[in-house]
Amino acid sequence: QVQLVESGGGLVQAGGSLRLSCAASGSMVSINVWAWYRQGPGEQRELVAMILSGGTTHYMDSVKGRFTISRDDAKNTQSLQMDSLKPEDSGLYYCNTNARAGTTGLRNYWGQGTQVTVSS
Repeated sequence: QVQLVESGGGLVQAGGSLRLSCAASGSMVSINVWAWYRQGPGEQRELVAMILSGGTTHYMDSVKGRFTISRDDAKNTQSLQMDSLKPEDSGLYYCNTNARAGTTGLRNYWGQGTQVTVSS
């Protein structure tokens, strides 16, 4: 079993920066894929960024060049650096991972969500 703890959300002005972090805990955790999803007001949850086990990254078009996802496998953590923030980046951000814990098969895990609000 894997537990995810998110941090770094908050209220910032347009043009500012935030760094979201997510830490996985559990017994013999092996992280496959890390990702961040976002759900804006009245919108469907959407993939924002993803980083694969080999380091390959994918981003939604609207955040390319401004957001950077990274992972630290020694600590079982990931981070999303968000620069040049825009009001449309606002939403509830969810940490997500596909991972194994001990002998448990590959499973999908979610954090509780952290709010990001960007004021104009």
